[in-house]
Amino acid sequence: MFLTLLLVTFVVALGVSAIVSMVFAKPLESILKRIIADEISSAWLRYMKFAILVVGVSAGVRIHELEKYITPMRYDKEARVIELTQDRWILELYRTVIESLQGIAWMLLVFFVFALVAYVIVRIAELKRPSPSAADGP
Repeated sequence: MFLTLLLVTFVVALGVSAIVSMVFAKPLESILKRIIADEISSAWLRYMKFAILVVGVSAGVRIHELEKYITPMRYDKEARVIELTQDRWILELYRTVIESLQGIAWMLLVFFVFALVAYVIVRIAELKRPSPSAADGP
């Protein structure tokens, strides 16, 4: 039963991460093309999608929390392993979705903060650079 729970939480976390990756693909692409005006922005976009998947799965599948279903909480003769009931399954699946989204949200927040700083730097550089029409002169 534990292996089934582990597999199901992995699949759910992967599914949630894939959906979020698809939802944020266009905004990420726009930001990266604006900040990195080069073909390398597509490589960064691919990396960001991969990072969303990795962060979502690692945050959603909480191995240390799932250990309670195979290891007793205390190490004495009276300790028992927590039983996997239907209510616990629902709770674990809910936690998987929430933790996946939370992990991805933090990662995207950090990305967008750095992207905002980079955007400001790019914008300042553009304003300081003389325009081609101004360089020609009268």
